[in-house]
Parts: sequence; structure tokens; C-alpha cells
Amino acid sequence: MTRLEQLKEHLAFFDAIGGIGVNRDQVWRQRHRATTPASDGASTASRPPEADTPLAAEVVESLAHIRTDLGECTRCKLSKARTTVVFGAGNPKADLMFVGEAPGRDEDREGIPFVGRAGQLLTRIIAAIGLTREDVYIANVIKCRPPNNRNPELDEIQTCEPFLFRQVDVIEPKVVVALGAFAIRTLLHTDQAISRVRGQIFDYRGAKLIPTFHPAFLLRSPDRKRDVWEDMKKARALLAE
Repeated sequence: MTRLEQLKEHLAFFDAIGGIGVNRDQVWRQRHRATTPASDGASTASRPPEADTPLAAEVVESLAHIRTDLGECTRCKLSKARTTVVFGAGNPKADLMFVGEAPGRDEDREGIPFVGRAGQLLTRIIAAIGLTREDVYIANVIKCRPPNNRNPELDEIQTCEPFLFRQVDVIEPKVVVALGAFAIRTLLHTDQAISRVRGQIFDYRGAKLIPTFHPAFLLRSPDRKRDVWEDMKKARALLAE
């Protein structure tokens, strides 16, 4: 890919997610580009259910079984404050899975992950690599909204994470994108800061895991959107392999 093509691609991503301006830092412009963009990202990130109907039905049934096991969960104190359990949404045979932290107010009301402002930004990020929300699967570490959107507590994470791990095992994505510190700490079992692990690719339950910033953080720190763009290019390249 030529430099002009790279620049056009970069600007298209920023336009898609609402970025403003161009970085003039020569060091950043000449940074290593670790991936080769796919020629048609939409064709590489999900396995169409119609291609294997019996298997698709089996996967859907397995997710339904996990949801049934979760039930109207009262296993931790979050059940006292939530409106609804937010299980997950998307393609049950997705090759790309996003894992966030916990539902917010909008998600708690609608029962669907990432539908608020951060979710709208995530939708644009997904679109920037040629996909839609229907192509991917989206879930959170915590299935219930913490009061006032506070950080999840350790006992809440430990209670809820087995359901997330089962979702990952059933979906069998090729790539998992961990959004934000809590998702990264839970999936990688690490105490390292996101700044220490971001930019790396990890093996995870048969998939490749890419840590990146949470869309809510990008709303507060739009200058980090280019970091997420680099991470999403890595995800797209892995999906194309």
C-alpha cells in the first residue's frame, strides 16, 4: 500500500468515528504498520450461519443454554440495583468478538450491550473496518449495571466472569478485542496497566486477543483514537489470515 493510500485509509477511519485533524508528528507518521489491510473486510470477519446450518443451530442453542443458566441472576449484590441482565448480542458464529466492562444506563434499560454514546462510537469503529454489529458479537465482563456506573468490584467480576468465558468458548471467535482496563485484566488475569499491554497480541482460549481502549475513554480522550485504529487494523489482518 502506498503512503497516499495509507493516508486516505487513516483519514477515512477518523471520519467514520468522528475524529478531527491530522497528526503532523513525523515519528508517528513513520511508525511501523504491523498489518496489511484486507481487500474486503466484510467477507472475513464472520462465518455466515447459512454456510453450516446445523452447527449454527448448535451454537445458538449453546448460548441460549448459558443464558438460561444465568437466569434472572441474584448471585451478587448488583442484582438489587439493575433493571435487566445484559447478556450479549450479535452473530453467534462471529470471528470477531468485543468484550467490554459492564452495562451502563442505556444498556440496563434496553438489555443490549453498547447502545449508549460509547456504543455508538463502537458501531462506527466496527464500520471503519468494513463490518456491522450483526457481523460481530459483543458482550461485557459484568452482565448487570453497577450503581451510578461505578467500577465493578472483585467479587462481582469473579461471580460473572464464568458466563463470559463460556460465551467465548461457544462462539469460538478468531479474534477477541478487549475494551478497556477491566476487560483486559479479567481476560488476561493481569494487573498491568492498559498502556503496558496495548499494542500486543495475546493467545487466548484458541483466539488472538487484542487489548485496546474502551470507547467511553475515547469520548474523553479523542487523541487516542489513532491507537485504536492501529489495534483494529491488527484485528482486521488477523481476520483475513
